[in-house]
Amino acid sequence: MPATRLSFPKSARLSRAGEFAELKRAGRSFHGKLMVLSVLADGSEAAARIGLITSGRVGGAVERNRVRRRLREMVRAARPQLKSGIWLALIARQAAARATYQALRDEWRQLAERSSILTPCS
Repeated sequence: MPATRLSFPKSARLSRAGEFAELKRAGRSFHGKLMVLSVLADGSEAAARIGLITSGRVGGAVERNRVRRRLREMVRAARPQLKSGIWLALIARQAAARATYQALRDEWRQLAERSSILTPCS
């Protein structure tokens, strides 16, 4: 059985302001205590593309980078289960800086299930 690639290449990321604006304009948002998940189905068969947002409200640079690393790791591990043809944005809230990795991961799973972005396990 081949090993599953769990990388998070730049081609799988949202990075342009216009992409985030389109996601905000036409997508749906699912709110949690630690983060907001925005989802937009672009109708293609391309792999899911993900963007992470950690504003200055989250905290100083150290806190923002820690939250960003944790969010990136959660999404990287979940990439094989993500449906194709979707754009996602994870927006960290202030409470994310004080949350444990387990709490962030639990909320990510809850929001992902609520938004129906994961393929069913077979």
